[in-house]
Amino acid sequence: MSETHQKHLEESIQLELNLATLYTIFNDSFSEDEDFWWELAMEERGHAALLQQEKKQPQQNEFFPKNLLAKELQPLVDANRKISELISKYKTNPPSRGEALQTALDLEMAAGESHFQQFLDCPTKSPASNIFKQLNQDDCDHAARILAYREKYLTE
Repeated sequence: MSETHQKHLEESIQLELNLATLYTIFNDSFSEDEDFWWELAMEERGHAALLQQEKKQPQQNEFFPKNLLAKELQPLVDANRKISELISKYKTNPPSRGEALQTALDLEMAAGESHFQQFLDCPTKSPASNIFKQLNQDDCDHAARILAYREKYLTE
């Protein structure tokens, strides 16, 4: 695996884990939404686990779907820094319910997460892509789910 590919993989794993941590904070902060946040957190952990498994593959270049990771590393680095700052902030000063949903929506629309969704939505081109998509079939489009949840439960 090339060094660039390794860095992309590491940042992508960290992005998924950071989102899982943030969503766990939201889970702990809003009892009325805890099932929603818990499900998202678990799905983000699942995404991280899939990517971590790739690091263990003996023939990564032959198996790894070429379009799974974002093309640019810097947006991943920036997103991880931003989420880490939010985690620190929200641990001591949780956001409002609306702010939590908007923050999650904004993050899901960001580079790394939206790229992952684009990968899931694109036509399958390899057996490896099929495996990733099958494993993620229940984790469809977090941004759309957050938006629908916000519209349903925050406007009541």
